[in-house]
Amino acid sequence: MKELRPGLWTWSAPHPSWTPEDGGPEGWEREVRSYALDAGDSLVLFDPLVAPDRISPLAGGRPVVVILTCHWHSRSSERLVQALGAVVRAPATEARDLGLTVVSYAAGDTLPGDVEPIPGGYSDEFLLWIPAHRALVAGDVFLGGERGFRVQPDSWLAEELTHETLRERLRPVLELPVELLLPTHGDPVAEDAAGALRAAIDS
Repeated sequence: MKELRPGLWTWSAPHPSWTPEDGGPEGWEREVRSYALDAGDSLVLFDPLVAPDRISPLAGGRPVVVILTCHWHSRSSERLVQALGAVVRAPATEARDLGLTVVSYAAGDTLPGDVEPIPGGYSDEFLLWIPAHRALVAGDVFLGGERGFRVQPDSWLAEELTHETLRERLRPVLELPVELLLPTHGDPVAEDAAGALRAAIDS
């Protein structure tokens, strides 16, 4: 577990359901990434894939809140609920699919840690803005890794979207004063994060 900034951590872990077919030039890598935020009176986890005993020392007895960018990134949520009594927050449109008791969120809500959900191109996926660190957490709509920070491949697009339409939907995030990009697929981007975000959307 690495501390990116005081009170903001990241780690990676192999996804248990990954197969070689999931990889490839337009696939996703086996190692996926999660983040934790010290929110003062609670510990906030983003798309966590982690054993509860690794989280307990960070939580220090405080409530644990899991915030998902999208419902299919539930990962270790069930284990964290069972072991630590975590509360799971998920996009309202897809929260019913988690198989967990969740508290839904929508655009305009303020989540624990003053986290703000930002529309992420799809109705069931959000970017998560952490104002205290000027950091943007991304689920699947942005990817990092060896090929650089980028918008998801066109082969992933939902039927109603085009290459251009997705980028137009993402363009409002360029107004944020981004200093850190925190993709859950790939490594964090700290150097010229705003430039990397713009280059991805302009691609």
